[in-house]
Amino acid sequence: MPRPTPSASTLYRHALQARRVRCGTLQTRAASSQVKPIELHFDKVVPPDGNETQNPLVILHGLFGTKRNWGSLSKAFAKEINRPVYALDLRNHGTSPHAEPHTYSAMATDVLNFCRTHSLTNISLLGHSMGGKVAMTVALDPETPSDLLSHLIVADIAPARGALSNEFQAYIRGMKQVEASQVNTRREADHILKDVEQDTMTRAFLLMNLEHPTAHHPHPLKFRIPIDLLGKSISELGSFPYLPGERTWEGPALFIKGEKSKYINKHNIDIAKAFFPNMVLEKLDASHWVHSERPNEFKALVTNFITSH
Repeated sequence: MPRPTPSASTLYRHALQARRVRCGTLQTRAASSQVKPIELHFDKVVPPDGNETQNPLVILHGLFGTKRNWGSLSKAFAKEINRPVYALDLRNHGTSPHAEPHTYSAMATDVLNFCRTHSLTNISLLGHSMGGKVAMTVALDPETPSDLLSHLIVADIAPARGALSNEFQAYIRGMKQVEASQVNTRREADHILKDVEQDTMTRAFLLMNLEHPTAHHPHPLKFRIPIDLLGKSISELGSFPYLPGERTWEGPALFIKGEKSKYINKHNIDIAKAFFPNMVLEKLDASHWVHSERPNEFKALVTNFITSH
């Protein structure tokens, strides 16, 4: 998601300055901790022994994603590690409620509330892209209970700050155009999105957010996600709530990089190590979509990490 960021030493200097002057970044995060959490929708896979709460794996999707993206892997994980698996819809995604602000701190608050509501402890928390930043925010949050998190798995994202690429605003424009055109079929919507995205798989991913026609609302097609709200939040999603040196989480952390992706790179790997000193980095021959392009290899990395640490 982010472009290459400044060097780790530069960010360390910024972190020290932030402490000295109580900069707006810290004040903003403190204010966001007062955000009222929303109740997240989820899918759950229970292992054969019926365990629903002990040592669960909790999965967080990326921007424009949904819990449905993780259905097959959730079943595979539950079978392999014999633990319950919860795939969540983050705020403003899937079937979860829409609410402002759409920030990492607010989403982390929702996840913490979910774990508390469902009596989850010793969780393995896995996040991809935006969900990976949410997972890291949960790990670093001073309000996270010490017995909540046992493993952190981050798929192809780093705890860095930088502007998102222009393609994300282009996706917002494309989805707005779909709704403005009042299309009646998925094929018509796909044709409109071709103007902003040539890749068939990416368009199919975005179109998973279309509401299916019903007897009460047959046409035109609409997106279930709040396009305007997410469009206003794009710049925020390039950020990260913490600065290097400000917080650390010393539990076992696995970062999985797509070798064809630039989201984890030489500019930000040391930043990740500053936050997560016990992290390990694994690479797969894939783009940003490591879990969908290499599902078997991805599953093996995650299950081996959870069962061996």
